[in-house]
Amino acid sequence: MDVRQMKIKAAELALSYVENGMRLGIGTGSTAEEFVRLLAEKVADGFKVQGVPTSERTARLCLELGVPLMSLDELPELDLTVDGADELDRHLTLIKGGGGALLREKIVAAASSRVIVIADETKLVETLGAYPLPIEINGFGGVATRISIEKAAAKLGLSGTIGLRMSGDDLFMTDGGHYILDASFGRIPDAVALSQALHAIPGVVEHGLFIGMASLAVVAGSDGARVIEPVA
Repeated sequence: MDVRQMKIKAAELALSYVENGMRLGIGTGSTAEEFVRLLAEKVADGFKVQGVPTSERTARLCLELGVPLMSLDELPELDLTVDGADELDRHLTLIKGGGGALLREKIVAAASSRVIVIADETKLVETLGAYPLPIEINGFGGVATRISIEKAAAKLGLSGTIGLRMSGDDLFMTDGGHYILDASFGRIPDAVALSQALHAIPGVVEHGLFIGMASLAVVAGSDGARVIEPVA
């Protein structure tokens, strides 16, 4: 089973948690897109959902495949969000934002009664941080913000390259008009402390640590998909 097949298996199992008539947050990324494709097949057969996309990219795919969408202002309280992750640990603390939609993903997740994470087994780690942590920043004072992040990280014993994300020759820009710094810390032993330190920096709009938001994870490997609940 290759990685894409694993993602499809995870998406299939996650879809079994979606009930007819649900207000559904729809995530961003390659695994979430497999979920959208499967959801669209059910919608075509008469299944009813009201979807809220976490990015313009997801919105385009949903509209292309016929998944009905509304804005979060129209549906400010959601029953369930299904989204991917770049890394997750046994507590279901996540690193998200590889696709550049972390701010909207976090807003949608916070508006949801439940959040299901879908991923292939390569994303499951003992300690977060091998995947660079995305940090969304305001364009004004970006260098000062980066320096503040470096200082805050150093106080927590973290170091590594922190660089602006590029899209070809241009700076990557989020749907909200912000930039992203990718912080290659290598290992994040205390995600809560890092989260608090980053939120205290004025130029930081949001970061890709999702703590205490996931209700369960559906993780697929070569032997199929399994459900993981957070370890207390």
